[in-house]
Amino acid sequence: MTTEQLLSQIRSKQSFLCIGLDVDLNKIPAHLQHTADPIFEFNKAIIDATHDLAVAYKPNMAFYEAHGLAGWQSLEKTINYLNTNYPEQFTIADAKRGDIGNTSTMYAKAFLQDLQFDSITVAPYMGKDSVEPFLAFEDKHTILLALTSNEGAFDFQTQMLDGEELYKKVIATSKNWKNSRNLMYVVGATKAEYFAEIRKLIPDSFLLVPGVGAQGGSLAEVCKYGMNSQVGLMVNSSRGIIYASAGEDFAEKAREEALKLQQEMASLLPATF
Repeated sequence: MTTEQLLSQIRSKQSFLCIGLDVDLNKIPAHLQHTADPIFEFNKAIIDATHDLAVAYKPNMAFYEAHGLAGWQSLEKTINYLNTNYPEQFTIADAKRGDIGNTSTMYAKAFLQDLQFDSITVAPYMGKDSVEPFLAFEDKHTILLALTSNEGAFDFQTQMLDGEELYKKVIATSKNWKNSRNLMYVVGATKAEYFAEIRKLIPDSFLLVPGVGAQGGSLAEVCKYGMNSQVGLMVNSSRGIIYASAGEDFAEKAREEALKLQQEMASLLPATF
């Protein structure tokens, strides 16, 4: 998917909502537990109920890999369902991979070529040669962890190095990598005060923003400091939407929560967009 296609979705839906499909079998409704594939059935219902309100879906790989082959099959069925029935959706493999050389190439092949995700999250700690194999897939997007929403982000990401925070050095350095035009960046919603500084470095890049909802991030603050003239944001909500109800009405309640976010997003979009 091109950036222009993503922008077209944002315009038509008046939304920049990404829904995280972090499926915990202990939290999904009891009536799904007896189906042949509870994870897929849960995802399918959530997607069907919210696809007109969201522009992206983001399965977190850990919640699938934890179940071995069965979990991987649930993931494959989920991405195939999205690509077949809702091809306009931007899909994100939340894998946070990062290794060198052929290893990164194989990770990229698995998610971007074989499973046909539009993008993948990647950790930059090992540097250029751990990220460029993902960027080699020129029709795909690589979403680089820049400043995350967890408490431990302060352990390294905001530490000063030669008078500059490490996360800023990561962003600035990444702009020089091959095919860096296909980079997006993860910036946590709980770090809203940092967005203005980040926009000085990457004014036009898309930012994937987790942390709104259950983690306490403010959508209004994120937009105030992080939105550009072309929006430039995909704001993710996972638990706040998909676990809105543990009953048979879970998909209906998920839609209600997604609609609340979509309506707030519509009110925050630039008047000229």
